[in-house]
Amino acid sequence: MSSMKRKHIVAFILILVLDQLTKIAISSNLQLFESIDVISGFFSITYVRNTGAAWSIMEGGSMVIFYLITIVALVIMISYYRSAECDDLGRWGLVMMMGGTLGNFLDRLRLQYVVDFFAFNIFGYDFPVFNVADIFLCLGVGVLVLSFILEGVKKHEA
Repeated sequence: MSSMKRKHIVAFILILVLDQLTKIAISSNLQLFESIDVISGFFSITYVRNTGAAWSIMEGGSMVIFYLITIVALVIMISYYRSAECDDLGRWGLVMMMGGTLGNFLDRLRLQYVVDFFAFNIFGYDFPVFNVADIFLCLGVGVLVLSFILEGVKKHEA
């Protein structure tokens, strides 16, 4: 990551710190499954532990598989970040994705589960509980997709 721009390194570190501090705050101040209503019937802070992947897929699965998948994903993201094909917008998306990925990876290494706490009930559907790392992962994917779309438009116009 020595070729990362200083602004990207700062953003990456801020994402990691924000993610880890919020998880520490939740796990230190709430009991497992304890919930605080923020907007009654819609949004709460609920402490849960996810031993699986996104949406608890493969819950209780081997941590070794999660470690390997995460390491491969990070290597791919770093490689693309460093490539000439990646524009600045794409790099921002990758920084967000790498920060989110590493945030959840640190939980898995340290705790053997991921701390999740943002809980939404959308029109009666209990959306899977998530955390700050997950937010940045999703934002990063969106920014990277936007980068691909804009690049395609530029090539089409040329």
